[in-house]
Amino acid sequence: MASDSNGRGGLLSAGGILSIIVGVCELIGGGLVAALMWLGLQLWHPSLPSSLFPGVGGCFSIGANATIVIIIGIIVAVLGIVAIVGGISAIRRGSFGLSLAGAICALLPINVLGILAVIFVSLGKGEFQTEEYEVE
Repeated sequence: MASDSNGRGGLLSAGGILSIIVGVCELIGGGLVAALMWLGLQLWHPSLPSSLFPGVGGCFSIGANATIVIIIGIIVAVLGIVAIVGGISAIRRGSFGLSLAGAICALLPINVLGILAVIFVSLGKGEFQTEEYEVE
């Protein structure tokens, strides 16, 4: 694996960047869903033009209570925040545990970028700073 002048490889940086990208998407998506439902705005209404969602008729609806959708949106937004913090930790080579937790939170919506983030952070474990304390 190629490394830069500091002796660091690119896998950990790639995993951190992927965690941040997925985390931002989760934060925006979850926050938007929670905010729209909290404000009482519908995510879909039968009177919307069918050109927005071709093949979806007016019978499409969310079969869940608004409170449940708000809670799910908040949970997804919190997962996004953890993914962002973990991605920053991976780029800074701070804490392997936090970086892996962030990558796992990026994985939970089951997407390809989250899977790659977990793989890259796991493979880059050796790049983290190990502090050895000397006993005097």
